[in-house]
Amino acid sequence: MRKIRERDIENYFREEVRKAGGRAYKFESPGNIGVPDRLVLFPGKRVYFVEMKAPGKKPTKNQIGQHRKINSFGHTVLVIDSKEGIDEFIQEYGEIQ
Repeated sequence: MRKIRERDIENYFREEVRKAGGRAYKFESPGNIGVPDRLVLFPGKRVYFVEMKAPGKKPTKNQIGQHRKINSFGHTVLVIDSKEGIDEFIQEYGEIQ
């Protein structure tokens, strides 16, 4: 059985967000170590930051610090490490039909 990598999770995530009517942009912020991997936009001004992890992996200390900063501004930061987690994210936050 092939080990699922973070890259596999991210590719599935991008495609599922697109199918749900949104966009999952790769988020990079030079000089800000630990920012979440993806900036997700859905219609209706709904914005989420998502940290992608390989199954069972946890955010680093720098990532946790950045998540707290973003949360303090009232934005949602989610950590997803599985295809099941992605499916739950889409069901909860995806396009409102």
